[in-house]
Amino acid sequence: MTQIRSILIGTALSAFAATAAVAQTAQPAAGMGDQPQAQMQQGADAAPAAPGMQPATPAPTRLTASGSTDPLVQKRDANAQANAEYRASKKASKADLKDQQKAAKAQYKEQVRDAKVNKKADKQAADNEMKMNMQGQTSAQTDGADTKH
Repeated sequence: MTQIRSILIGTALSAFAATAAVAQTAQPAAGMGDQPQAQMQQGADAAPAAPGMQPATPAPTRLTASGSTDPLVQKRDANAQANAEYRASKKASKADLKDQQKAAKAQYKEQVRDAKVNKKADKQAADNEMKMNMQGQTSAQTDGADTKH
């Protein structure tokens, strides 16, 4: 257990040392480049700012990490993107299905309505035909009754 602890401590110390080395190399080198900045700062401090005017400040820079070279991170990102695309596709498919079902339901209702109208018209036509037949039989019976007497 102590060996693992000492390895972890050694790794952490080397990481701190590497970070410090990178931080030192990232800063501009001391020398002539610092003098104009110092003069500009002195000049900016010496000149009074106009009332209502704010001193110029540099825009904050956004640090964005470029794509990781770690294959596990790449896989995780690819999976996340694939899942997002799948969810969007599924949502679109579900919306299409819902629209198709709505259209089919509307068509079915229209067919049922038309069938009811046709049934009513057929029933009316059958009733009219039956009435005509009944009137024809009654007139034939009355005519036949007259001939027998």
